[in-house]
Amino acid sequence: MRPEIVLFGDSITAQSFRSGGWGSALADAYSRKADVVVRGYGGYNTRWALFLLHHIFPLGSSSPPVATTIFFGANDAALKGRTSDRQHVPVEEYKDNVRKIVQHLKKCSPTMLIVLITPPPIDEAGRQSYAESIYGEKAMKEPERTNETTGIYAQHCVALAEELGLRCVNLWSKMQETNDWQKKYLSDGLHLTPEGNGVVFDEVSRVFREAWLSPEEMPFDFPHHSQIDDENPSKAFEERCL
Repeated sequence: MRPEIVLFGDSITAQSFRSGGWGSALADAYSRKADVVVRGYGGYNTRWALFLLHHIFPLGSSSPPVATTIFFGANDAALKGRTSDRQHVPVEEYKDNVRKIVQHLKKCSPTMLIVLITPPPIDEAGRQSYAESIYGEKAMKEPERTNETTGIYAQHCVALAEELGLRCVNLWSKMQETNDWQKKYLSDGLHLTPEGNGVVFDEVSRVFREAWLSPEEMPFDFPHHSQIDDENPSKAFEERCL
């Protein structure tokens, strides 16, 4: 049975198996070595994600994931009193909710590799242009998210990872190291372009390798075809499978 890697998050995770997505790239990297499972829920914040924990990560499972990414915050950081008000979660509650998610995962498996991912940066002009393309004159007049506020949530995510001794991908900072990141990495001011997905894949892959989850060092689930003797094929399967 192959080990399982779970990607837990909001729409940025839900979309990760689209063409060029970071989840599909991970699945390819770990092909025949681990199953990459997407558990992404568009629009969700950490407050709502807590209700999913016992369904996605049941306690007492005989085969918990070997690794899980926790990728929330983009919706929590929606501004109070603006068009995405219902998704807003105060930053201290956001941090506490992520802590609760981590604590639950540790109960499932003390050895599970847990990686926190901060929300990406926000291109406010890009969000406005996207809203106008969808809603025209009825589009929001004030931003429902700002890069400055989202950065505060990212800082709390990084601080929590340091406090708990977890690995973390600071996507908010990493993406802004590149010129014209707004257009290069974000399709609508929030969600990711293929290039943006590439950044997530590279960073998550780096963290996995720095831990102990390098695909190159993991065995295939069944023999490689070069190991199968065409005159005695059962031998390779007896050695690996029995």
